[in-house]
Amino acid sequence: MTYSIGDISKMLGIFISTLRYYDKEGLLPLVNRTHGNIRVFDDTDIECLKMIECLKNTGMALTPIFYQSGG
Repeated sequence: MTYSIGDISKMLGIFISTLRYYDKEGLLPLVNRTHGNIRVFDDTDIECLKMIECLKNTGMALTPIFYQSGG
């Protein structure tokens, strides 16, 4: 199943601007895009976002998270 950025924002309680920031910073390297350049998330992306949010909630800075995610 695929989801829009708005779907993901509502589902996980993450601001759309935060999701865009994560993508820009390379934390979501596998997010697919449509021909119109719109992000399309799948279940793997959701699990990755859950992990990022969990690590962030422990107080970890985004830079170490970036390196953990393979960026």
